[in-house]
Amino acid sequence: MAEEDTDTDLAAATAPPAQRPARVSGEVLAFVLSLVWFGLLVAAFVALGRRGMQIADSLGLVVIALAVFLPVALIWLAVLILRAARQMRDESARLHQSVEAIRRGWLREQQAAGLGLKPTVEAKLEALAEAQRKTESTLAMFTTRRNPASRSTETGGSAPPRGAHRPGTGDAQPVLALENPLPAVEPLDTEDFIRALNFPDSAEDKAGFAALRRALADHGTAELVRAAQRVLTALSQEGIYMDDLQPDRARPDLWRAFAEGARGASVAGLGGIRDRSCLALTTGRMRSDPAFRDAAHRFLRAFDRRFAEFEHDATDGEIARFAETRSARAFMLLGRVTGVFG
Repeated sequence: MAEEDTDTDLAAATAPPAQRPARVSGEVLAFVLSLVWFGLLVAAFVALGRRGMQIADSLGLVVIALAVFLPVALIWLAVLILRAARQMRDESARLHQSVEAIRRGWLREQQAAGLGLKPTVEAKLEALAEAQRKTESTLAMFTTRRNPASRSTETGGSAPPRGAHRPGTGDAQPVLALENPLPAVEPLDTEDFIRALNFPDSAEDKAGFAALRRALADHGTAELVRAAQRVLTALSQEGIYMDDLQPDRARPDLWRAFAEGARGASVAGLGGIRDRSCLALTTGRMRSDPAFRDAAHRFLRAFDRRFAEFEHDATDGEIARFAETRSARAFMLLGRVTGVFG
């Protein structure tokens, strides 16, 4: 399909230009001007009569020839130059259209390839998110269950008479079910954090999916992962893939300064995305798509909060590895577009 679209674009680009309004060609105009010039010369010699012949004899044949034919030669030279310039302009326009058609076809092919390769990974990401939601629902159900005494009463056990007190209980308030402690969640390892934000490389990347599963169990990281997933999916629809970007590497101290609240020109080195095409496409999507704009700002806020926590205990080497993740590259791109770096 993409090849057919590309062929169609190329055919349209290389087709002859549409019929233009009729106008006088340069050759006809030059011919008319030449006739006018010769007519003026004849009229001048007729008007001068004998005196004109004397002037011609005194000037000589060479000078007369130059005076007669040089203006005509200049007229035709100007016509040839204008015609060559027009041909070059038309050829440049056709070449520009062909390049633009090839570029659009390439973007369509990249988008089609991305949509063909990404569904498996995205389906697994959705499955992980659904499993996380089910786990949270199950935990909520366990922590809000009633105490065993009331359950045994409902199943046929003998309840104490109304108004009677069990020994040792007195008038103490019964323990609420919501007071049951939540299961302790292990803190997310730095390696898992970095790998999760890079997302799995393929459907066979078991280590990547395992890290992503553990990251989704961490509330702060899960928010960032889901925000990054939405942004990366939207960018892929424009043919923008983080693996294709080659950002300038920023020093870890710049990342630390950003985590501490520095903004603008002081952290401009973090906006290392120089691909003008990607910047233009992202800017256009931000302006035309309110949903994408909202998702981008949510991602930037989540990235800001979670990276500040990560930076506190991370080494320079870990920050450098984090900067190579797909989520970090998306942050560089969106930060550059939204003016985070000045």
